[in-house]
Order: sequence, then C-alpha cells, then structure tokens
Amino acid sequence: MASKPTYRGRFAPSPTGLLHFGSLIAAVGSYLEARKHHGEWLLRMEDLDPPREMPGAASAILQTLEAFGFEWDGPVLYQSTRHAAYDAALESLKQHRWLYPCGCSRKEIADAGLTGTEGVIYPGTCRNGLAAGKTARAWRIRVEDTAISFDDAVQGHISQNLARDIGDFILKRADGLYAYQLAVVVDDAMQGITHVVRGADLLDSTPRQIHLQRLLDLPTPHYAHLPVAVNEAGEKLSKQTLATPLDLEQPAPALWQALEFLGQHPPAALRSSDTPALWAWAHRHWDMGAIPHVRQQLP
Repeated sequence: MASKPTYRGRFAPSPTGLLHFGSLIAAVGSYLEARKHHGEWLLRMEDLDPPREMPGAASAILQTLEAFGFEWDGPVLYQSTRHAAYDAALESLKQHRWLYPCGCSRKEIADAGLTGTEGVIYPGTCRNGLAAGKTARAWRIRVEDTAISFDDAVQGHISQNLARDIGDFILKRADGLYAYQLAVVVDDAMQGITHVVRGADLLDSTPRQIHLQRLLDLPTPHYAHLPVAVNEAGEKLSKQTLATPLDLEQPAPALWQALEFLGQHPPAALRSSDTPALWAWAHRHWDMGAIPHVRQQLP
C-alpha cells in the first residue's frame, strides 16, 4: 500500500466573484510549495455564505484555474455539503461548555467601545448567561487571557492574546450560517492538511483557528502567510475594490507577474512564453525563502 504524502496543501477560494491577481498569488504560492515537497494540492470551495456568492462563480473559478495550468488532487470539496460536520463540532464545544448563546446586537457591541486587532471586541455581555428579555442570536466561543503563538514560514513569530485583541468570537451567526473560523478548522483536519499557504490578510485569524484546533483536539498545520496585493490606496485587491478578473485567454503574463510579486524573479523572456514553459521554470526554481517578509505590497 502506498503511503500518504507527508505534505498536503490546499487552495480555498470563496465564490463571491471571479479570480483576480490577488487570488492568483495565493494559488501560485500554495501550489508550488506543495509540489516542491512532492505533496498534494487540494481545492476547497468556501461556499458558506450564499447571500454574498455570485451565481456561476464557483464553476468560473475552476475554469480559470484550469486555464492557468493548475492541477489539483482529488475532487473539489464544497463547504456547503459539510453542515453536519460543523454541527458535530459545535455540539462538542457545547458539551465542554466552551460555547454559549449571545443575544447582543452589533450596535450594543459597538457601544461598548472596546477595539482590538480587527475592530470592535465583544465585551463578554452574555458570557455568563443571557440577560432578561434577551434571545439567542449567535453562538460564541470562549477565549482565554493567554497568548497564542506560532512561527509563520513567511511572517516570522506571531503572538496574539485572544481575550485582549479579539474577544469571544462567533462560530454560528444570527442568520444561521457558520463562521469561517469554524469551517476552516474542521475541513483542514478532515482533509489532512499539513501546510496552509495563504494571504496575510488571514494572518490575524490564525490564533483563533489554533484555539479551536486545541479545543477540538485537532492537529495544527504549518502556516505561511504570503504578502497581499494592494492598490495605490492600500486596499487589498478584491471584488469590493473592483479588482480586474484574470484573463483566461492570456494567462502567462499574470502568472509571470505573480511569480515576480512573490520574489521569484522569472526571466523576462518567459513573460510572453507559453504557460507550460513558465510553470516548468517555476517548479525548478521555487523558493519560499525569497518571498518578501511583508504583509502587503503593490503588484
């Protein structure tokens, strides 16, 4: 029997729009790092938020990846099929009294005036039970007043105190949808992901995910957070900032630019070459150590 690969990575786009240059950076980095280690590269569609999804985006993302020459291992995992697994994780956390119902509105939380790493911090109003007249709106996970630290392959040593910087965070929203933090932890474990290579816009989420991994007795992958591409205003390239979708007819120039952005410096002649030639160079020369140790930069 063949042994399982020691390295298993993944790319997990959300079908809220078409892939753009910022998406390509994460795809290229995670793909090449997996292949350098002779590992598997899985594809997961994070389709957990139907109100934000764009019709046809999921299939368009797959078409774009194929046009750019990506080859993934196994079938695509759709998070929309995984509700039972998320329910089971929630139930486990409830049984161990890590989870509690919250009846606070966004305005009530904002009025508390506590701010941290990602904006408003939940003040713990419902931590010890719902106040009279309150009904449960969401489910929150308790955090502890201790630092969670990890060594990121690109960004270096990271440490965050969840109680001080984030507060008890939501795992199931008031509209009944699961939070990203829960789904990503459950699915990384189920798929046997050993290494997570993604954009640095998710760096501050990682301590929350490590917290959940520990509570659910799940393994913690190795992490590498790549620089995020931003526009002249310092905004992350995204659908909201009107990032230009990738051109399926001419993939090589964007692929070359992504490699350059990641510090790989492919030969200029390959910018106008065919995609297989560019991929062949990238597979031979990929070096994680050459990636700029910054959270964001201009393309």
